[in-house]
Amino acid sequence: MALRKASAYTKRYARPFTRNSKKRKKSYIKTIPNSKIVKFKMGDITGYDKGEYAVKIGVVSKENVQVRDNSIEAIRQYFNRFLQERVGKEFYLEIKIVPHHILRENKMLTGAGADRMQTGMSRAFGKTMGRAAFVKKGQMMFILGVKTKKGEIEARKLIKSAKARLPCAVGTVNLD
Repeated sequence: MALRKASAYTKRYARPFTRNSKKRKKSYIKTIPNSKIVKFKMGDITGYDKGEYAVKIGVVSKENVQVRDNSIEAIRQYFNRFLQERVGKEFYLEIKIVPHHILRENKMLTGAGADRMQTGMSRAFGKTMGRAAFVKKGQMMFILGVKTKKGEIEARKLIKSAKARLPCAVGTVNLD
């Protein structure tokens, strides 16, 4: 099953429609899809807990947005791969947003004669097709920790290049 394009979901930062039915069972989502995010903390975790990292950079959202879990996982893989290549094993990466919101899709028929088969159903509940995280303006999304100045330069370049993978404008904050 192909994913809907992200613009179908990303710019809608509002409380999702919840079904209210006379039958209580129909008011709940039956199945919840698994999160695609494999790890939330990577790199030298014990070194970060001991305070060994001189440079700590936070990636912050500049707007209210909904970020899908496959987007978060793509950024995690990108950060992890390039930090290992350019900085070595002396880094720390943490994902601070968790996708709890369940995305639903009301599938529509297409093709000849589909207009006589389906009327559209306004405010339809839909079937689950993914997860997303609600991110508020100014909320921390990722934390990157490196030990050297060279690592800091590489981490800032990495954040700049990862902006294309995010559905919102992001900024950086020093967490020293």
